[in-house]
This record gives sequence, C-alpha cells and structure tokens, in this order.
Amino acid sequence: MIFPPPPAARRTSVALVAALAVALALAACTADTGSGAAAATAGSSASAGSTGSGSSGSGATPPGGVTVTGAPAALSALVTRLYAGSDIAGSASPSAAAALKARAAGPAQVKATASTGSWRGTPIAVVTAGRDVTLAVGPTWKVVGGWWPSLGVDTPSLGDGGPRWLLAIGSDARKDQPLDRTRADVLQVIGVDGAGGGGVMGMARDLWVPLSTGGKGKINSAMVFGGPEAQVATVRAATGLPIEGYVLLGFTGFKRIVDDQGGLPMVIPRTVVASHAKDLVIKAGPQTLSGAETLAYARERKTLPDGDFGRSRHQGEVILAAAVKAKLAGPGAIPSALTSFSEVGASDLSAEQILTFTAGLHALNPLQVGRGVAKGPFGTAAGQSIVVLGSEARRLFASFRDGNLS
Repeated sequence: MIFPPPPAARRTSVALVAALAVALALAACTADTGSGAAAATAGSSASAGSTGSGSSGSGATPPGGVTVTGAPAALSALVTRLYAGSDIAGSASPSAAAALKARAAGPAQVKATASTGSWRGTPIAVVTAGRDVTLAVGPTWKVVGGWWPSLGVDTPSLGDGGPRWLLAIGSDARKDQPLDRTRADVLQVIGVDGAGGGGVMGMARDLWVPLSTGGKGKINSAMVFGGPEAQVATVRAATGLPIEGYVLLGFTGFKRIVDDQGGLPMVIPRTVVASHAKDLVIKAGPQTLSGAETLAYARERKTLPDGDFGRSRHQGEVILAAAVKAKLAGPGAIPSALTSFSEVGASDLSAEQILTFTAGLHALNPLQVGRGVAKGPFGTAAGQSIVVLGSEARRLFASFRDGNLS
C-alpha cells in the first residue's frame, strides 16, 4: 500500500555548500588558519614522515627567494622548486603536473606558510602564498593539487577534473557497538562538479532498495550486513552516481568535533523540540549550537511535520552551516581539521582524494550550489513502513549527475 508523501521540502540555492560529510564539514570548522599553534602540533607527524633533514619553520629563505614557514625541509624544497620553475613532474600527481607544466615565471620573492597534519597516518600539507594554494602529500612529498594565480594557473587542479561525490555516513552505534556495523543514521551524498558548483543530497533512511549484500531492505541497513563499503555500493547502485568513497562518524565523535571547534553557528528556521534528547529545545533564530545540540537537531524527526524527510533536510543544513564556518577559516585550516577527524572517524579515501576534495570546497561559486532530499511515497514491505524509491528521487539523482544541485 502506498500513501502520498508529505509536502516536498523546498530545494534551496545556498550561499555556500561544502561537500564534506556531516562529519568532515564539521571537522573543517576550525577557526585556526593553521599557521599558529595548531599547525605546529599537527605538523609534528608530517615532519617525522618527511624526507630530508631539518625544517624551514624558522622562516629562513632558501635559494630562489622563497620563504616557507612551518614546513619540513623536504616540503620546503619542493615548494621552492615549484616557484623556481623547476621540473616537478616526478614530485607531483599527473593532474597537478599537467596544470603546472605551462606555469609562468614566479615572483622574485615568495612568502609561503605551510599548515601540516595527517590523514589516517599519511602526512598532508596546505601551503598558502598570497592567493596561491599548494596541496601536498607525504611522506615523500608530492604536489597533488592547488591553484597558483601568481604563476598564471588560475584554474584549480583538484584531481582528474569533472564531477566527484562522497558519501557522508553518520553511524547509529551506541556505546560498545562497532561504528561500522550498525545502521546508518545519516546518509548524505556530497558532490562537486569541478567547475565551481556542487550540492548536498540527503537520502531518506527508509528508502526501500536492492542491497549490495543481497535482497532488498531499507537503504540504511546495508552497513549492518556489509560495513561502510556495502553502504557505499548500495547508494551507488540506487543513485547511479560513481561515489568515490565514504567518511564515517558516530555520535560521540560528532559531538567532540563540534565542541572542539567552539560550536556551530546556525540560523534555525523554526524552534525544534528534540524528543529523543530529553525534550531539548533549540530555538529559532541565530544560534551557536554545542555538539549535543547539533546532534539533536540533526537526529530529530518525531516532532517534524515531514518526519524523516525533515530530519534529512536538517542534516543538510548542518553541513551547510559547517561549510560556511570552514570557508571563512580558509584552506590553511584543512590539515588540522582532517587530523582531528582522523582521530574519531573512519574513511576509505586516500590522503590525496580527501585533500583535493576538501580544498575544492573553497573554489565553489555561491550561485552554483544547492541541496535536496531523495524521497518518495510511503508504503509497506516485509511488515515495516518504508519509503518507495520513485520518480521524484530518480529525477533528483539525474539532476545530480553533473555534481551540481543548483
């Protein structure tokens, strides 16, 4: 039996959208640009894994008039070669090497600042010099992306180009339960089109779809049977989108990241009473939410007029609010943010993948991003209430195939 869905939530164009997961977008909310104490702390792991000896962290000027503050010696040498016009093809990803091949001569003096950290044990760095941004991965440092207006390379090099998608998963794991073998409480597909646009698409967790582990079930159950890899495969098949991988976070990690970054500024459209959180009241208007409040806002559904669809919409709002804060922090904040996430979350993305994807969020055009929720009519299957995967959701999937929901 099928019932009509509640009124569709308006798909809005937003000022900023970061395509990081609920988790990653929040992790990127650090207000530190990475040039101070946070960078020094995060940089210890990157320095240890780098080649060469010593560090240019004191601001000494290497040959060529390039000053790199906060970088291990090998990274400083690589940046110096980049601005000196040397061939760095052997120390760059194919896409970055192609972008830099035709670079113009650099300025006589370059003052750069490196922010370092690690992603799942791999050293990472963002080096900024004026409007230039260089993304690098260690321990044998190589350039994996960036943009370099001072060298005549204005178009960002962020992977192979074209649209990219990640799946943000929020685990329903309670204490002593495995993070990666419980239901997916949050499923958000984050996309960028490689040309300044992007979007955040929530998946109603009760969507009834074929599971990658066999049979049919609610879309959020795939992780229970096969872990996050099965969850990604299930969402890929349902949406037709070639999602690269996932970022995964649980309740405790989510709250910790928000609190560690000083809370999350949001404008709440209407007052919400979080029934599952001892009737915590989140009032309408500008708020800076704590970790517990942000989690409550992202999880509430019973008191919302459109239930789970409204909850998915709230989760998108959380991502967008985190994106605004991350955008204001600038790309230099990325390494410490990813280091923070690595301590509490999980992912199958490589350091190069996550670094280039995250940096790409700073190149988004405010007029070319949007959000939506994949939903459909209600029904029943196997004795449970479900959401039927219908034409409305399929239209949304089709509109997202270019990585853009604006």
